[in-house]
Amino acid sequence: MYNAYFGFVENPFSLSPDPAFLYRSTQHEEALANLIYGVQSRKGFIVLTGEVGTGKTTLLECLREYLEHQYFEFAFLFNSRITSDQFFEMVAYDFNLQVQRTSKTEVLFALNSLLVSQANEGRTTVLIVDEAHNLEWDVLEEIRLLGNLENRQGKLLQIVLAGQPEFDRKLDSPNLRQLKQRIVLRTTLVPFTEADTKEYIEFRLDRAGMPSQKILSDNIISEIHARSTGIPRIINGICDNLLLTMFAMEAREATIEMVDEVTTDMRLDWPTRRKIRSQQGMEQPSFGRGD
Repeated sequence: MYNAYFGFVENPFSLSPDPAFLYRSTQHEEALANLIYGVQSRKGFIVLTGEVGTGKTTLLECLREYLEHQYFEFAFLFNSRITSDQFFEMVAYDFNLQVQRTSKTEVLFALNSLLVSQANEGRTTVLIVDEAHNLEWDVLEEIRLLGNLENRQGKLLQIVLAGQPEFDRKLDSPNLRQLKQRIVLRTTLVPFTEADTKEYIEFRLDRAGMPSQKILSDNIISEIHARSTGIPRIINGICDNLLLTMFAMEAREATIEMVDEVTTDMRLDWPTRRKIRSQQGMEQPSFGRGD
């Protein structure tokens, strides 16, 4: 809606996980390198965790792009609220196994055949599961058993599990200790620092067609960082709404009043705001009995 007004060739703050807009911060570079290394080296189980909105799905999209360019066989399960039967159906569908997909036995035989065939050709097969924190215990156990398939060169199936921090806590459960022991690579995404937020915003504006941007001052970016707590998805939401507000007001530079309006509309809560509210609450006069 505002692209023409600012001269953008595409939306700089879309919430879609587009690999072209991956800001390669130190931690994102390291995380992606770990994912690729784990797959290439046939390490077996690889876990990626991070708070909501820190960029896990975008990294997985980058991994998918890499696997496609390398002609790796892979399956991507994006819906993790499934039963064990549905899990095998989805695996069969994504790997395009020509079997009765409702038969776990047939799926397992066909999958094993695919894995052995790929390994004999020196190729790697990958299973990626997003939102892994939602997986039921029995599905996680089935995934663990799939990880047992191996030959002398290593694991036949490389399994990438991505989820929110509660997935780490789930893996600490006694009944998942066998799965936890098989995880050889772990990587965690954390919120941006203020410097990262500034570079992230400027990178996305540049990528969309606005190099050396002047519409968001350092003070405004500092406020965006504070109110987003460094979460990329929230940064995108604030900036997208801020640009829309500027377009509606025919402004060429954001103001703190605009940021206030946007973050209020988004119903954001951040540490400084909570502190102010707390102090205001303490300052309210109390009317006890007899006053």
